[in-house]
Amino acid sequence: MKTLPQQSQPSADRSGGLARRQVHAVATCYFVASFAALGLPPYLTAILPALGDPQARWAGVLYIVPTVFSALGAPLWGRLADRFGRKRLLLRAQLGLAVSFLLAGAADSLTAFTLALVLQGFLGGTFAATNGYLAAALDGSRLSRALTLMQGSARAALVAAPILVGALSPWIDPHRQYLVMAVLPLAAAVFLSLLPEPERAEAAAATAGRPAERVATVSLLPLYAFEFAFVFATVISLPYLIALAEQSLPGVDGTTTGVLFALPHLCYLVFASRTHTAFHARPHTGIALGFGFVALGLAGHTVAYSLPVFIAVRLLLGAGLTLGLVCLAVLAAGAARGRPPGRMFGTLELVSKGGAAGAVAALANGWFGAAAPVVAGTAAALLAAVAAATLSLPSLRQRWSRR
Repeated sequence: MKTLPQQSQPSADRSGGLARRQVHAVATCYFVASFAALGLPPYLTAILPALGDPQARWAGVLYIVPTVFSALGAPLWGRLADRFGRKRLLLRAQLGLAVSFLLAGAADSLTAFTLALVLQGFLGGTFAATNGYLAAALDGSRLSRALTLMQGSARAALVAAPILVGALSPWIDPHRQYLVMAVLPLAAAVFLSLLPEPERAEAAAATAGRPAERVATVSLLPLYAFEFAFVFATVISLPYLIALAEQSLPGVDGTTTGVLFALPHLCYLVFASRTHTAFHARPHTGIALGFGFVALGLAGHTVAYSLPVFIAVRLLLGAGLTLGLVCLAVLAAGAARGRPPGRMFGTLELVSKGGAAGAVAALANGWFGAAAPVVAGTAAALLAAVAAATLSLPSLRQRWSRR
């Protein structure tokens, strides 16, 4: 995929302990797993009325139920991966998604559907499992490029899935599409079974007769804080985006709302590689700019009463999404240096996806309407932008790196 920045040395045919084609294979499997997990939740407002929630008041909470339980289970699965093998735990995550999708598609009540989403989160967790698998073999800029590619896979799923789900909705109810999507993680598991168990990047470098890349260790505290704030600011509006678009743009069709939902993620696909090259050496600056663009984009949603304006604010949000995700990948790659990767990425998922965004979205929507979640996200992004800009100062960055 084009989101993977090219190696500075064209002759290199390996990235740490994995061949480049194997990294791309992992990214493809991550895309397949993300397709249903990320593409169907935006349609919860259309799914829930038939399950006993006529106003879809629980959409915000249910949107993050898989995320919360994925976060709660991630540290455990991460430790088990470090002990028993990252490949085994990655296969477990894919199979867990397949089982939970089947249960979600077959659910005939709100309770059964909720339990299926709980299992999706706890048994799935492909984010931590995939990143731990890669971090076991890659380091430094090779790892940050791979993490950028993994985010590209997720963004590609978010571009394609909502459009496809919307287009299929007249023939297959979004709720029953979970049954169809269950085949995707099953196929990914079969494909991943053919890949090797990764070796640590340092060992792979020694085997190849070259020194391992030296990367300064990054403190976990700012990484965790920025990851949490970024997920909160960008996720909080997602459960109600389609409802907000329909409210702001009367008569808009399902395909158009799917495209509007996908636009920020399309921006990532187009510009992630260039952003990695431009901000690899100054990730804190990129994160500060990313939060700033996220704040502008979210604030613009409250005054977007025409399709061109709505498109413009979605593109602003896309610029922030790209800067934030790429620069967070750079920080994560530095932080993974010398740490057990399963444990670190499991904890990162716990910290970043604790579920506050969906709960706040549900409460805000219930009290103030569909525009309220984007206002809350705007405030969070502005505060984080100030913190990231302050931390980009060399003296403060050195102080935090010692913690």
